[in-house]
Amino acid sequence: MKLVVTAGPTREHLDPVRFLSNPSTGKMGFAIAAEAARRGLEVVLVAGPVALRTPKGVERVDVVSAREMMRETARAAKGADALVATAAVADWRPAHCSRTKLKKREMAGVLRLVRNPDVLKSVRVPLKVGFAAETGGDVVAEARRKCREKSLAFVVANDVTEKGAGFGTDTNRVAFVFPDGEVRRLPLMSKRRVARRVVDEIISQMKA
Repeated sequence: MKLVVTAGPTREHLDPVRFLSNPSTGKMGFAIAAEAARRGLEVVLVAGPVALRTPKGVERVDVVSAREMMRETARAAKGADALVATAAVADWRPAHCSRTKLKKREMAGVLRLVRNPDVLKSVRVPLKVGFAAETGGDVVAEARRKCREKSLAFVVANDVTEKGAGFGTDTNRVAFVFPDGEVRRLPLMSKRRVARRVVDEIISQMKA
């Protein structure tokens, strides 16, 4: 079985030294890649800019921008059985990227943005798993919407404002949300243990 995992943030550059990004560290995605490789799966990890070691037995492809992640994920997905999209891909990018550092006097007060491609929605594999990092509100309802609109096997949803469940932590508190409405809530646990549960579910669905 071949699994593609995306992890970490993307950076959308305004110039060579300024960019739009987010606090994702890639820990969850790297944990899933490591667990899948440990189980004997062929794993390709498409990683944004993160400071993590490549898990043993994993093929790693480093990218920076959302468009690069789109291209490399689509390439890795050829012949793949499943895709787990943990990456925090920027929805927008600056409409123009300067080749040289912009001086303050050259910068406008308004930044024009254009939409990035939706990696998870665009890439086609037999089984797709998404992640939904929310900041309050109805986390499950948002995960259900994502599950439905992107034809996902399930969504791993969490509220990143909860203690122990945010970006950069070694723990997470998630819920598995399925297309049929089932919600499977997990207690606070290490990201390694969450990764085991994610891989368990993927293997179970692929064998069904």
